[in-house]
Amino acid sequence: MQHLFLVRFFFWTCMMTGILSCETDIATVNKLTGQYEASSETGKDIEVIYSNQGIVKAKLTAPVMLRYRTKEPYTELPDGLKILFYDVQGQVESQLTAGYGVSYEKSDEMMVKNNVEAISVKGDKLNTEELTWNQKTQKISSDKFVKITTRDEIIFGDGFESNQDLTNYKIKKIRGTIRLKEPVLTP
Repeated sequence: MQHLFLVRFFFWTCMMTGILSCETDIATVNKLTGQYEASSETGKDIEVIYSNQGIVKAKLTAPVMLRYRTKEPYTELPDGLKILFYDVQGQVESQLTAGYGVSYEKSDEMMVKNNVEAISVKGDKLNTEELTWNQKTQKISSDKFVKITTRDEIIFGDGFESNQDLTNYKIKKIRGTIRLKEPVLTP
């Protein structure tokens, strides 16, 4: 009987020592788990419609979407994207493609990079490595090297600003212009 009492006493002593010696430092836990952000939403073959007062302004498609719910929430499109911009009649007025994109919810801005190409309804084409689209102002801009190809010329420069349909653009620092004898684009 005394043997059984010693076994129980030893068991409970070990258990209490184990329980009382455990200490969870919340700062340590947060430090370990906070090193990597986990996406709260993941989507494949996604389609997102941007509208204002019921009028569709743009449609974004992408093979993968990762949405992060952090202090500054953002959405990442690591495998590329395509955005179609619409006029008030619902007709495509321009399109944008890129190899990577990230959209910041609080600022309503999207930054795209890697083989960025924007094409207007007239066929004018913008190529750059990085571009920012502000959804509030409906403007696109870049501080990087840009190439604009129209029916009659190719313009090279550093920096760019435009409305999202590419009908009113400005190149900040023009490097050069090549006049074309034969049009390269079709409307």
